[in-house]
Amino acid sequence: MGKFEIKTDKAGKFRFSLKANNGQVILSSQGYASRSGCENGVESVRKNSKSDDMFDRCTAKNGSPYFCLKSTNGQVIGNSEMYSSKSAMENGIASVKKNAPKASVVDNS
Repeated sequence: MGKFEIKTDKAGKFRFSLKANNGQVILSSQGYASRSGCENGVESVRKNSKSDDMFDRCTAKNGSPYFCLKSTNGQVIGNSEMYSSKSAMENGIASVKKNAPKASVVDNS
């Protein structure tokens, strides 16, 4: 199963990444001021990743597809990497749906 990794960035903010079984990052968060805020973000991913409606499929300026996962209030919880194709992006969404609900949390902050 996948795992969430919590880290602190250079600015001292807490961020999480959801990693698939192969260690690849499939979703990255914004910066949170507190660890508890970051942990709430993880729980929001677990909850909201179950609904396809919560995924925004987007296209970057360079044409690369990517996705954002939103919470029920419309706020973006996490963003994917840039993908080479729409089908690769859909595979990334499927991986978040599969891994997020039961992923363990590793705190490296």
